[in-house]
Amino acid sequence: MTSPTPTSHATISVIGAGPGGLTCARILQRHGIAVSVYDRDPGPHARNQGGTLDLHADNGQLALREAGLLDEFFALARPEGQEMRLLDPDATLLSHQLPAPDELFKPEIDRGQLRDLLLGSLLPGTVHWGRALDSISGPAAGPRRLHFTDGTSIGTDLVIGADGAFSRVRPALSPATPAHTGISFLEARFSDVEDRHPELAELVGAGSAHAADGERALFAQRNSGNHIRVYIIRRVPADWLRTEGLAIEDTDGIRALLRDEFAHWSPRLQQMIFNNEGTYIDRPILALPAPHTWTPDPTVTLLGDAAHLMPPLGVGVNLAMLDAAELALALANSATVADAVRSYETTMLPRSTETAKALANGAAHLLSTALADFDSDSDKNSIGASSNRVGGEGV
Repeated sequence: MTSPTPTSHATISVIGAGPGGLTCARILQRHGIAVSVYDRDPGPHARNQGGTLDLHADNGQLALREAGLLDEFFALARPEGQEMRLLDPDATLLSHQLPAPDELFKPEIDRGQLRDLLLGSLLPGTVHWGRALDSISGPAAGPRRLHFTDGTSIGTDLVIGADGAFSRVRPALSPATPAHTGISFLEARFSDVEDRHPELAELVGAGSAHAADGERALFAQRNSGNHIRVYIIRRVPADWLRTEGLAIEDTDGIRALLRDEFAHWSPRLQQMIFNNEGTYIDRPILALPAPHTWTPDPTVTLLGDAAHLMPPLGVGVNLAMLDAAELALALANSATVADAVRSYETTMLPRSTETAKALANGAAHLLSTALADFDSDSDKNSIGASSNRVGGEGV
C-alpha cells in the first residue's frame, strides 16, 4: 500500500483558473506550498470574464483576507454597487435599498478585475494556459496522472477540480452532471450608458434593478467602465432556441419573440430588452443534484461549481472562494494530503448540501412578484446578488 503523501512534498495541481482555483493557489503559495494551475483558455484575456460580482464579508472577503488581498480588493470594488431597486412591470419603484456610506458587506467588483487581481498575486509561471484536461488516470491512492487534450500528461499527488459546471475532474469522483433548472437567462449588454442610454442609466442607478411578473423577469446591473448588463429571465426549456426555430445570432427574431412576451411591460423597461448592443447571449441555468457527495478520495477533490453548482442566488463565487481558502488552509495545516482532503470535505460537503437543498427550487424565485424585504439576509442574497454566476464560471 502506498504511504500517504506528506503535504510538504506533494505535487498539487489545480484545474481551472477561475476565482476559486486562483484563490486556492494564492493561499497555498502564501504558506510556502508549491502549486500549478492548468486552464483551457489560451491566455488570461482570451475571453470576456463576465459581469460583476458581489463578494460577501462572511465568505468571499474572508477568502481574500487569507489571500492577503483584501485591501487591494477594496481599492477596486464599488460599494455603491450595493444599491438595489425593485420595480413592477410598469416601471413603478416598489422598493429601494441604498447602502450606507460605510457599507462594505457585499461591494461589487467586475469578474475580470477580480481575476486579474488574483493572477497578479501569483508567482510567475504558476498558471499554465492552453492546457485543457481530458482525463485523469492512476490509482486512488496516487500518484494520479493528468492527460491533456494536446497529448501531454503530468503526474500529480493531488488534483483540485476548480473547473466549473462541466468539470473534467468531477468524473473521477462522481457520475453527476448538471441539469437545467427550467430557467434561462438571455444576456444583453449596453456600453457608454450615460451618453448612449441615459434613460437606462437613470433607471438602474449605481447598482441593480429587478422587475418580475411571475413568469419572466429582468435583472439589470451596473458594471464598471460605464457598462450595464441586463439578464432577461424566462421559464423556458434549455433548447428553447431550437424549438422556436431560432439561432442566437438571429437578434431580430429573438427580439420579435420577446416583444410578444413582454408586450404588457412598460416601454421604460422594454428598452432593456430591445436596445442591446450586439447579439444576445443564451445562459441556461443549471444545477447539480442536491445533495452532491462522493466517496472520499485522498488524491482528488472539488471546489466551487465543480462540487456544488447551484441556481444563481447569491452563492456561486463566494462559496467557491471560501472552499478554496478552507482547502488551502487544510493543506497548510495537515501532515498529509489525505488528511487535508478529509478535513476540507468534512466541512465543505455538509455546508454545500445544506445550501443546495435550500436553493433547489430557488431559480423560480427570480420570477416572483413578491415584494422583497431588503432587511432580510435571504432576500438580499436571492435578489441583490443574483449575478454571482451570470456571465461566467458555471453558466
